[in-house]
Amino acid sequence: MPRPRRRETPIGLVGHTAKFLGSSVLGGVLLAGIVLPGAGAIGLGAKNGAESFESIPDDFRAPPLTQATQIFDAKGGLIAKVYERDRTVIPAEQMSPLIRQAQVDIEDARFYEHGAVDLKGILRAVTKNAESGATVQGASTLTQQYVKNVNVEKAGDDPVAVAEAQRKTLGRKIQELKYAIKLEEDLTKDQILTNYLNITFYGHQAYGIEAASQRYFAKDAKDLTLPEAAMLAGLVQNPSQYDPKLHPVAAQKRRDTVIDKMVENRHITAEQARQAKAAPLGLDYRDPQNGCITAKAGMGFFCDYVRHVVKQDPAFGKSAAERKKLWDQGGLNIYTTMDPEKQAAAQKAVSDLVYVTDPVSAAMTMVEPGTGDILAMAQTRPYGLAKEKNETVVNYNVDAAMGGGMGFQPGSNFKPIVAAAALEAGVPPTQSYSAPNRMDWPTMSTCNGTWKNLAKGKKEGTIPNESASEVGPYELKEAMAKSVNTYFVQMEQEIGLCAVKQMADKLGVTAKASGEALQEVPAMGLGTQEVSPLTMANVYATFAARGRYCAPAAITRISTVEGKDVPVPAAKCDQVMSESTADVVNTVLLGVTEKGTGKDLGLDDGRQIAGKTGTTDEKKSAWFTGYTGNLAGSVWLGSPGTKVPMKNIRIGGHYQAEVFGATGPGPIWRQAMSDAVKSMPEDDFTTVYIPDPPPKRDPAGPSGSPSGGSSASGSPQTGGGGGNGGGAQGPGRPHGTPTPDHSDDG
Repeated sequence: MPRPRRRETPIGLVGHTAKFLGSSVLGGVLLAGIVLPGAGAIGLGAKNGAESFESIPDDFRAPPLTQATQIFDAKGGLIAKVYERDRTVIPAEQMSPLIRQAQVDIEDARFYEHGAVDLKGILRAVTKNAESGATVQGASTLTQQYVKNVNVEKAGDDPVAVAEAQRKTLGRKIQELKYAIKLEEDLTKDQILTNYLNITFYGHQAYGIEAASQRYFAKDAKDLTLPEAAMLAGLVQNPSQYDPKLHPVAAQKRRDTVIDKMVENRHITAEQARQAKAAPLGLDYRDPQNGCITAKAGMGFFCDYVRHVVKQDPAFGKSAAERKKLWDQGGLNIYTTMDPEKQAAAQKAVSDLVYVTDPVSAAMTMVEPGTGDILAMAQTRPYGLAKEKNETVVNYNVDAAMGGGMGFQPGSNFKPIVAAAALEAGVPPTQSYSAPNRMDWPTMSTCNGTWKNLAKGKKEGTIPNESASEVGPYELKEAMAKSVNTYFVQMEQEIGLCAVKQMADKLGVTAKASGEALQEVPAMGLGTQEVSPLTMANVYATFAARGRYCAPAAITRISTVEGKDVPVPAAKCDQVMSESTADVVNTVLLGVTEKGTGKDLGLDDGRQIAGKTGTTDEKKSAWFTGYTGNLAGSVWLGSPGTKVPMKNIRIGGHYQAEVFGATGPGPIWRQAMSDAVKSMPEDDFTTVYIPDPPPKRDPAGPSGSPSGGSSASGSPQTGGGGGNGGGAQGPGRPHGTPTPDHSDDG
């Protein structure tokens, strides 16, 4: 019995029309619609199709492919690999010929025989789809698939744009055809195939054949074997369905299909195919390693700092959008100032002496004097998002704008800035002040007027020293060693708050860590306004460099994967005080570590050190910032969130009745610096002779410490203790008289 004649469908009719049109480009355009769902009803005439085709611009431009960026330390070690898309673009010669052939055989076997449009492939697809009544076979060439992938790449992470780039419409198909024709005019087949292999997605965040080879087999694409190449080539059609991790049976079946295609096209022998099919998948899978969270040795925070530098420094683009594009585009090799040995020393110290489970944390930054290079950036709490593991992504070493928090009051760590301002103003190092045990905050000049104490005579309008025995007169050397609050308040009064603020600005303390402006109030000189360890380390590095300030630097060089250099921020160094002023400051701070609050913090090799302790009221923060002639380091210890008073507390497994700058952060600094300087030459300070003051009688001071706290490193709250709300406000300032915070050094 003869088979009944099949009723022609619209798809079938278009198919006959296509055969009539033969190999014309317009035929290819019309035929593009027949492999799309529902395209049989497009009702598009040849004239309209030709007009639509000709109206599409042919200025197809493939964007630079998003690639992984690698960040390296100063010795060339990899800190982290970061990417929007894990991709490494490689040339054809770095691809195994097996993967190139396998990809062609399974995706577009006639790739080297046809042009941008494969009419035979289209007619074959038409026939199969007409027979089945559904779309069971496509007819896109490898060149067209590359065009589609480029459109997806251009869409970036915008889900709407990605969906539009992948939408199966006749208009999109026509556009892809026009672009494919243009590509075949401009590029060789080998070039198109190379581009295709670099852009294609292979699953598990692997874009391009090099990333895929590393992901699944932990090897370069040039070293792929036949079964490995076949498996990867088979993934492209549906990376999820053929995922070898989740669906190994399906992946192996698909791999074998690719191998059969290679035999069918006479690119391998039957014996080679048999051996390849007999091999297991042989995965050596490596999880995606993306972002600063993968950094080792505690370098995640520095990695994040580098990211902020690239996104914020105008050297990397005039606008925020340009800088973001540079970072997101990736493909950069970023070489940094991070010294792995010094980082290891700092990380070990903050981890050994403060446990991650402790109620407080520590952070340390090391800076090279004379360059501003950041050599180490460590903290107790690991970089990460798991709060139950005490992880954080807040970098306690830096300002908020660079990934940090709101900073911490430095207490007496700030007093050397007051001293530097006074010396630059002509105050001699032998200057003596009465420095009473307690005094009212005095009236002081500011840059734009006068600050007055509106709470004079009241407790909240006074500032005490640490203990009853601290009664002047004192000269600078002794006052710094003992960290006498009232001495530095009287020094501020003589030179004016404007001089202190201007010196702070020259030394890089241009604002609070939060980004708010420094308040020009007397308590500023006693360290009440929050800063970061990086800021303080760089201040003291300036003293070590004899007054030469260099802005913090993290990046030394950047190159693209093609070897092209990317301009980096130029060094920004200025002489911000005379060498003689810096020499006096260094001499005075050397005395702190020889006879003062830091006398127990000497390094293992006995080289010269200088520095200053600082502890805020109720021991909520403690500091030690110190330096040699060629390395400066600042350590903060405290609770970043809840401001835990460090009294009757266990830190690093040891009980402490009270934490002082010399007993909390000081030992961290000593351990880290002792290890860090082992390979460095000794570099002594240029010191000056400062005569000791004549002996004075022991004062018959009060029998006990003043109430309201005491401070060798006075650190009242910003605005308190003579600051805004220290009882005194200048015109236009908010009123209020909170009790000032004070701080103890030790």
